[in-house]
Amino acid sequence: MLFSSITFLFYFLPIVLILYFVVPKKLKNAVLLIASLFFYAWGEPKYIVLISIEIVCGYIAGLLVEKFREKKVSKLILFISAMVFIGCLVYFKYADFFISNFNAITGLSMELLKLALPVGISFYTFQILSYVIDVYRGDAKAQKNPINLALYVSLFPQLIAGPIVRYSDIAEQLSNRTHTLEKTYQGIRIFVIGLAKKVLIANSLGELCNAYTGRTESSVLFCWMFAIAYGLQIYFDFSGYSDMAIGLGKIFGFEFCKNFDYPYISGSITEFWRRWHMSLGTWFRDYVYIPLGGNRCSKPRWFFNIFVVWLLTGFWHGAAWNFIIWGLFFGVFLVIEKLLLLKKLEKMKVLNHIYVIILVAISFVIFANDNFSDALTCLSGMFFMGGLPLVSHEQLYYLLSFAVILIVAVIGATPLPKKIISKIENKNVGNLIISIAEPIFLVVVTVLSTAYLVDGSFNPFLYFRF
Repeated sequence: MLFSSITFLFYFLPIVLILYFVVPKKLKNAVLLIASLFFYAWGEPKYIVLISIEIVCGYIAGLLVEKFREKKVSKLILFISAMVFIGCLVYFKYADFFISNFNAITGLSMELLKLALPVGISFYTFQILSYVIDVYRGDAKAQKNPINLALYVSLFPQLIAGPIVRYSDIAEQLSNRTHTLEKTYQGIRIFVIGLAKKVLIANSLGELCNAYTGRTESSVLFCWMFAIAYGLQIYFDFSGYSDMAIGLGKIFGFEFCKNFDYPYISGSITEFWRRWHMSLGTWFRDYVYIPLGGNRCSKPRWFFNIFVVWLLTGFWHGAAWNFIIWGLFFGVFLVIEKLLLLKKLEKMKVLNHIYVIILVAISFVIFANDNFSDALTCLSGMFFMGGLPLVSHEQLYYLLSFAVILIVAVIGATPLPKKIISKIENKNVGNLIISIAEPIFLVVVTVLSTAYLVDGSFNPFLYFRF
């Protein structure tokens, strides 16, 4: 069940909200847990067993790790629990990848398992891991209430696509959180804006990307249009979904971490990854990079740590070589920046931004194509090496047809709209205008998004596969 679906918006969510705010405080978590498990079971009912088993394992592991923290056995418990969680992730998400590559190397024909990927397994696995590790480190106390821990793992606003919420960040909120009209309105505003980003912008850009993949002819212009449109689509798709999750969290009294901070205004790849999918980046930093030694070691070891993190970052996104190459692509440029470029990039005013846009566009062409031939065709076309014409009449038609949405997307990917609204609010009359215009804007955007969905238009969610 997608947030950007009629079923969720007009059936599931209203029923959950009514039940949640009607029941007394002590039953609110139980209502959210039942709703979350139902939400999860909607997509693949049989995998409710898997997430339930992992929740039970996490609950027991947390209690045992805390009880034996001062003894060596606690490390063994942590190791076993981590192997259980990672083992489930590897089995369901990566088994066929390993089998197919083993077959390719050995010439054998082992049968693929062809398992359906449990929705959100990459996200909730990391959350359970962070809980047990935080308890082991003493950063959090073990959760004694199984309902609270189950809710942390399965909470439907962030279950299938994050942000990856650290247990230590919301441990207190699981027991005590406030509900106010102001907070509810803020949540609705964030949710509606996220919905618009997903439905009105990302989905429209997706239609342009589909036009490229279904092309009969191509050009240099069309290759660049695809690279830019796909990079913007995945940004608005994922950041929109994250906004919806954060907004829903606020409505239910939770404060989730920000997941995107205008990454396309970055002046370096290093900065880009401080702003893109921030919850994943901080997870790998705190649970992989720093434990490996971070940058407090020799340079060869430091670079090794960086490449391990980016190998895992790419592999986390999907069981295919293009994701691994995508991750290592960023690892290479992060090392180059740290060795040679970072200080020079900081002094540049425009070229550093162009540098980031070009590299990110290249990276998302790799990300979008699990067929290397398709990726190379697009990349060679972008850089005048594919023998393609600069432009054709068909591509000019697509450029004119999607020009408005591309301009809206480019502007919307910057802080410019927020700055303009902020300047208006700072004026005496401006604050009044915004207070009147904002609710009207939210209603209009909701109606437009709903109309788009009712029309049955293109409505995928790219990160659903991860």
